[in-house]
Amino acid sequence: MSKSFERYQKRKLISSYFSVTLSIGLVLFLLGILGLLVLNTQKLGDHFKEQITISVFFRDSAKQVEIDQLQKSLVMADYTKSAVYVSKEEAAELHSEEIGENFMEFLGYNPLKNSIDVQLNAAFVSPVQVDSIAGVIGEKSFVEEVSYDRPTIELLSENVQRIGLGILVASAVFTLIAVLLINSSIRLSIYSRRFIIKTMQMVGATKAFIRRPFIATSVKLGMIGACLALLALYGLLVYLDGNFPELGLLDDLPQIGLLFGVVFLLGIFIAGISTFFATQRFLNLRTDDLYY
Repeated sequence: MSKSFERYQKRKLISSYFSVTLSIGLVLFLLGILGLLVLNTQKLGDHFKEQITISVFFRDSAKQVEIDQLQKSLVMADYTKSAVYVSKEEAAELHSEEIGENFMEFLGYNPLKNSIDVQLNAAFVSPVQVDSIAGVIGEKSFVEEVSYDRPTIELLSENVQRIGLGILVASAVFTLIAVLLINSSIRLSIYSRRFIIKTMQMVGATKAFIRRPFIATSVKLGMIGACLALLALYGLLVYLDGNFPELGLLDDLPQIGLLFGVVFLLGIFIAGISTFFATQRFLNLRTDDLYY
């Protein structure tokens, strides 16, 4: 009977440890994802800004040497990420592929223009700056039209900062929720051993002596949970970087290392401080109050 009860208690303790470790790991994993979003908000915003294209269309009378000179000047400009020349023949092929038929067979000629597709560096993508750049290019006599999606540029400029602020607020709220969830899991674990705490206290053990093994155990569980969270976080980063290499999520290794370090230390700190207050609560209770 005694051995059966001991096995039951051991299984119950292991189950308690497992649930605490799992809850710490899941919460820290989600917290790490929010941390990645905070760190990469600007990078994501820059990525979308650099997808904006300014299309420079040329008159039929434009000479190739003029087009080449403009392309070279655009490539050398500070605001340019890339400047790609697209001939009217290439444009016709691309358009035919998009619509699934050769439109020139119906028209009998190619109505498209030679053009240069210009992608800007993110720092120069704002309505005022793009208008200024397009105005300078459009002054060339051999340029017929400069086309770009101004409403999209306005939306990007307005929303990138709002999204960044929103993610910061969400991260702060979720950090608080993470602390409360981990604290609740640890308190439940300590609650199941409240009688052991009181028994140790009744035989003369000091509060610091009683707290020490509980805090040490919780810190170990916090470390294990944090390691599980970091492994999952690293796997997510590798997956995203493999599928979206243009985002460069693994380019800034020191920044990622700092985030991983913060998540690891946060797991240890929350586990340790939650255990301290949970054990302190039961140490301060009277024996009769342990039954309620």
